[in-house]
Amino acid sequence: MKLLNLLLIFLFCSLSAQKSIPFDTLKLKEAKDMLADDYGNLYIYKNKDFSFTKYDSLGKQLGKLMFTVPFKVQNVQNPLSIAFFSENAQEMKFVDQNLNEIQKVDFKQKFGFIRMAYAEDLQQLWLLDDSMKRLIQYNFRNETTINSYPFDASFDDLMDLMVFENKIYILTKKQIRIYTFKFEKLFEAPIENGKRFRRENEFILVITNNSILKYIPEKEMVKIFEDPDAQIVDKNTLSYFEIKANNLYLYNLEKSKETKLQTEPEPEKKSTDQPVGKSEEKSNDGSSEQPAGENLEKLINEISEVQKFGI
Repeated sequence: MKLLNLLLIFLFCSLSAQKSIPFDTLKLKEAKDMLADDYGNLYIYKNKDFSFTKYDSLGKQLGKLMFTVPFKVQNVQNPLSIAFFSENAQEMKFVDQNLNEIQKVDFKQKFGFIRMAYAEDLQQLWLLDDSMKRLIQYNFRNETTINSYPFDASFDDLMDLMVFENKIYILTKKQIRIYTFKFEKLFEAPIENGKRFRRENEFILVITNNSILKYIPEKEMVKIFEDPDAQIVDKNTLSYFEIKANNLYLYNLEKSKETKLQTEPEPEKKSTDQPVGKSEEKSNDGSSEQPAGENLEKLINEISEVQKFGI
């Protein structure tokens, strides 16, 4: 009987793309955002008390920040220097791997009202000045303005800003828009609940509440991960992460399935695509495999038949 139970567990794990991570649910409760770095560390931001906490992959706390006003974390891809921007405080902070502050940039005395800031590197910032309707390239190390571009765009529901390869990426809750420095629009597509950008080499990704999309230059947005039941999603270079029902789950990148998100609506048709972890995959002979749950149920029935005959 023990052998049958072990076989059952092995087959279930091999059929499932989803892996539950043993993480204290109390630490995930009331999380407003989650980010994962490439070392497997997780960062939880709670809007309730403006706290930002770093954990290792086993849930051990490695550091904690307590803000007095809301701050937006840019990303944690360089955990040695993490950038935070506060529209309320009109400042940007940089912290090290232990979440100790290493730099603060105050915008109040030098600019109008900065609506969003993007740290390009450890010297330069890109600032959207809402009062002057300009995009400003600013060297915060020597406190000098390098360039300034007229940028009279609507900043309603602005969620994030990125500048890469002479293109300006604007993310709102409902749209992604890409411009040149001459304020020429190159691309626009609808987005549901957009949160922030993530750049991986030459690829630009958009993180939303429950999906991750990749930008195909001047063509389309491709959905590379989605779970409608997820509260929060993120990724690093190896895996996708999600918080669902206050539990933390991990998906291997090779288990994901890209689905095309049309930039223009098409006639409605029944979709065969399923969220990652629930999708059907085709075998080499072209036939579709049964979902993990059906295979598991079939196995249980077969085991019951074997036991019935005393084998």
